[in-house]
Amino acid sequence: MLKYILKRLGMMALTLFAIVTLAFFVIRWMPGSPFDDPEYSPELVRMLEEKYRLHEPIPVQYFAFLKNIVTEGFWGVSFRIEPTVPVWKVIGERIPVTLGLNFISLLLSLPLGLLAGCCAALYKSKLPDVLISALVILFVSVPSFVAASALQYFLGYRTHLFPIIYRSLGSFPERLHSLLLPVFALSFYPVATLCRYLRGELLENFSEDYLLLARSKGLTRKQVLLRHAFPNALVPLMPVIVPMFTGILSGSLVVERIFGIPGVGGLVTQSIQAQDHFLTISVLFFYALIHLLTVLITDLSYGFIDPRIRLGGGRHA
Repeated sequence: MLKYILKRLGMMALTLFAIVTLAFFVIRWMPGSPFDDPEYSPELVRMLEEKYRLHEPIPVQYFAFLKNIVTEGFWGVSFRIEPTVPVWKVIGERIPVTLGLNFISLLLSLPLGLLAGCCAALYKSKLPDVLISALVILFVSVPSFVAASALQYFLGYRTHLFPIIYRSLGSFPERLHSLLLPVFALSFYPVATLCRYLRGELLENFSEDYLLLARSKGLTRKQVLLRHAFPNALVPLMPVIVPMFTGILSGSLVVERIFGIPGVGGLVTQSIQAQDHFLTISVLFFYALIHLLTVLITDLSYGFIDPRIRLGGGRHA
């Protein structure tokens, strides 16, 4: 197991290095300069570019950038969003908001998706299953930003039940209340996906011989589902459950902008539009790291859920 984890961490490091390298060259090859501002004189622009070494050839800038990361852990400063502030300080101030939003959405999605999947399988082809299946199709088809806009209009603007913009300066209950609409918008797709997969796995398990034997011994369909079918259905669901976090994280890129949430998601488009190069690279690195860690956790979770699964090609004696 340890050898497998070290191997995966090495591959993660190489992947992150490739992502940072590609992002650096693509961003630096884009036309324009972060100091393209009508209020800046040509002399000031030249001084700023010399200060941050932007006047040098791009390969020279790249190796200087890597040297600063390796020797000092310094990823540069923000040019436009928060001038002269180190990029990871800018990102670090927004990470708690983004992670909080995504964790709340995930924690809401899991029980609702599991409950809906079990209910749909238990009442197959009956009214609950038909209603749940219709909602699943709707939630899967509607993107999170469309759901966010609809919730914002109908539940925020029309009925005034929820704030249409995130209240970052209010009390904790007020901030939590203003997060409900974005949480709902980010939860629809994960709930539908989890429900669909779980329903299929449970119905497939119901036809297995060991469950038919359990039914013949007098167990009800609900008892068979809870005691036998549901635990066995969790193993093939792990590739769906764990990556949901990165799926929600991707959806929050736009949802945060819609609700004015000061998270990391808004930095992606803001930094690209402002040509804030070092900040853009660091935000892309953050999202790539989260995604790769999620993939690693997904692989490792197999062994914890089902001890019969061994990673890295290990064999029993």
